[in-house]
Amino acid sequence: MATSVIPAKGDQYRALGISTLAFTLCFAVWTIFSIIGLRLKQEFGLSETQLGLLMATPILTGSISRFFLGIWSDRIGGRRVFSMVMLLTAACVYLLTFADSYTTLLVAALGVGLAGGSFIVGVAYTAAWFEPSRQGTALGIFGAGNVGAALTNFGAPFLLLALGWQGTAQVYATVLAIMGVVFFIIAREDPLATERQTRSRETIRQQLAPLSEFRVWRFSLYYFFVFGGFVALALWLPHYLIEVYGLDIATAGIIAALYTVPASLFRILGGWLSDRYGARRVMYWTLIASVVCTFLLSYPPTDYTILGIRGDIGFRMAMSLPVFVVVTFVLGFFMSLGKAAVFKHIPVYYPRHVGAVGGVVGMIGGLGGFLMPLTFGMLNDVLGIWQSCFMLLFVIVAAALTWMHHAIRSAERLEWKQKEEKTDLPELSTPSGLVIDEWHPEDAEFWESKGKQIARRNLWISIPNLFLAFSVWTIWSILVVKMPKLGFDYSSNQLFWLAALPALSGATLRIFYSFMVPIFGGRRWTAISTASLLLPCLWIGVAIQDTGTPYLVMLILALLCGFGGGNFASSMANISFFYPQSQKGAALGLNAGLGNLGVSGMQLLAPLVIASSVFGDWAGDGLNVVTGSNAGDVLWLQNAAFVWVPLIVIAAVAAWFGMNDIADAKSSFRDQAVIFRRADNWRMCWLYLGMFGSFIGFAAGFPLLSGMQFPGVDPVKFAFLGPLVGALTRPVGGILADKLGGANVTFWTFAVMILGILGVLSFLPGESGGGNFWGFFLMFLVLFAASGIGNGSTFRMVPIIFRELLMGEAGKGDKAQAEKAANKESAAVLGFISAIAAYGGFFIPKSYGTSIDLTGGVATALISFIVFYASCMLLTWWYYSRRNAPYPC
Repeated sequence: MATSVIPAKGDQYRALGISTLAFTLCFAVWTIFSIIGLRLKQEFGLSETQLGLLMATPILTGSISRFFLGIWSDRIGGRRVFSMVMLLTAACVYLLTFADSYTTLLVAALGVGLAGGSFIVGVAYTAAWFEPSRQGTALGIFGAGNVGAALTNFGAPFLLLALGWQGTAQVYATVLAIMGVVFFIIAREDPLATERQTRSRETIRQQLAPLSEFRVWRFSLYYFFVFGGFVALALWLPHYLIEVYGLDIATAGIIAALYTVPASLFRILGGWLSDRYGARRVMYWTLIASVVCTFLLSYPPTDYTILGIRGDIGFRMAMSLPVFVVVTFVLGFFMSLGKAAVFKHIPVYYPRHVGAVGGVVGMIGGLGGFLMPLTFGMLNDVLGIWQSCFMLLFVIVAAALTWMHHAIRSAERLEWKQKEEKTDLPELSTPSGLVIDEWHPEDAEFWESKGKQIARRNLWISIPNLFLAFSVWTIWSILVVKMPKLGFDYSSNQLFWLAALPALSGATLRIFYSFMVPIFGGRRWTAISTASLLLPCLWIGVAIQDTGTPYLVMLILALLCGFGGGNFASSMANISFFYPQSQKGAALGLNAGLGNLGVSGMQLLAPLVIASSVFGDWAGDGLNVVTGSNAGDVLWLQNAAFVWVPLIVIAAVAAWFGMNDIADAKSSFRDQAVIFRRADNWRMCWLYLGMFGSFIGFAAGFPLLSGMQFPGVDPVKFAFLGPLVGALTRPVGGILADKLGGANVTFWTFAVMILGILGVLSFLPGESGGGNFWGFFLMFLVLFAASGIGNGSTFRMVPIIFRELLMGEAGKGDKAQAEKAANKESAAVLGFISAIAAYGGFFIPKSYGTSIDLTGGVATALISFIVFYASCMLLTWWYYSRRNAPYPC
């Protein structure tokens, strides 16, 4: 129940009515590009993919903002937040009329998207007024504000014809601004206002605590289809109807409304049915009906010829316009039921966190509305089939239905066994056999009898998962070398950006991933993070087939490859829990070193698979080489992404069923956040930036750099050797550190890296000659080998430093507890320093590009590396390797 005192019905209806009206107008604004986008396409000469991106951009802002607006609504109340959102959105819509280029259109569209974020504000505000038995119906009525999309489809075409797209936007801005003022004046503070004041000291971490429950993410999956699919089709249908059935813009808008109206108004019925029959049953109806409808809609017009006895018999299968309207009406009806069913759960399970939990669920659903229109346009460009949008929806809903049915059957088996009805589905619960309750690797008897076997099994499943993560993370290092030859018109600096951005996003994700293992469990997080690699691989495989794909899309895809970079932090933190101190160096070295082989594996395998159509027609057509001595040859760049898809599926399944979660390794973010107060944490960040940052930065930038410095050499043939050497020497670094001390190995490794940079400088092309590629390449091999050794030795230093530090703090106290604390802090530090170090994969390629732009060569960037390595040597010597160092290791 949202509140202990039930408000008067008059107050309830007042709040419901004003919030529903406000959301209806916000939704109308949110989908404005579905109509004016068609005129913008003509005026600005946009491609199908550019139009899809423009339509999807407001959905992106509306989706992401839901998370933050939900938290804000929980803190200060929906009345003020709702009014503010409407006024800000109105200002952005008005500013849209001043756009004079495609870039400025995209920027303005980001602001327009705030209208979509109003949904979660209204959910938090409305739910607070109603008791649980009526919340489903109330939120169903509020959610019917989706009918705002129909208002746009009905009214915007006529405004467009009368006033033009600028006049239409100005009308929308004026109406929404008036509604923002009216809402602030008429709406009242919700019944939770007093309680919010008593909870004002609740931290953000406490507010976000429910997000660690997998139930939240299951709700998000369903909403990705029922809401994301609805928004995507609301944006796409007018364009689809005009192109497929030859309708004019006004007629297409009216017919599209026949989909959006039931998909909005029947949400009320969905809320009532969820209250009466249960949300689980309603979700079954929704997904089954959606599978049937999307299958029918995805069948393209086809001509058949049968070789008959008396001659050929021909016939045609195609969906007529009336049948199309009926099927989309049915689809919209059931999607509306599903939207209500999803949000029925949230205020019941999380009455005090409706904003935060609903914000996440709404954000994921909204991201579906962003990703799908964008993908619709790319599928049209690549496949050339208009029905491809419905094919994609069919795949999504079929997968959701399969997972949901499996989950419910699992729940039913538990219900039968325990003779009780479950309120939640345990599809993501950890089987007891995969949880280790007691783990004592420092106990020699335990380690030899049981621990060693379990640790090795987890290590050898972790390694291929990390291998694939590195493969996906560095995929752009090969793509950027080949793209210019295939007709992608990007500058050198733009190509360096594509090579560098995965490292930027991967490094940022590592900061969060480094804390995930103690919160979620190593087995679970390894499987999920590996499965997430499917998104960039599948999307790149489609986008890279079209040279007209906008550069902005390529930037997004490069950022998504950062999922692979983030995995390293959680993988290393997880493995560190399994091994005793004396064997951590070798274990972490094997995990990281063989995992790092993913870079060389990708750089070796990718050039082979792109040279032929290894997947046949399934992967699409190749692109012709347009420049150079190989002009006319065909390359299948998409194979560099598609080749990892089956391996990712296998590895994720193996992690889910073959690895373990250690119960003692559980801790909250707050427990781990103590590392930010440790000076040694920041020192090790600096040192590991010099080691791993160099490895991943050299791997990302070497192919493109060597191709630019030595145009007569194909660097793709040799690029894999550097990462291979670096990966193979990493275990050597760990073993040497176990024997000689991590600080000593790290110190001398930095010295070798300085010599390697000096060698690279000596072999570069210059005024005196064309340089020497083989000397240049040999020096880079030295750098890769040294960075690999240093990666292993630096990681070995961390557990020793923090064990000594925590034991010293414990004094004569509980040594066992200090040992556990040291393990947890060491794991967090290992993840965090790997996050900071991964930024080297961004800075090194970008420093090449910047140095070339400013000075015409890369010497300036290389000299800066020497200065940095010298600072690392000094830091290592002073704190860790000299005779009287604070923590010799």
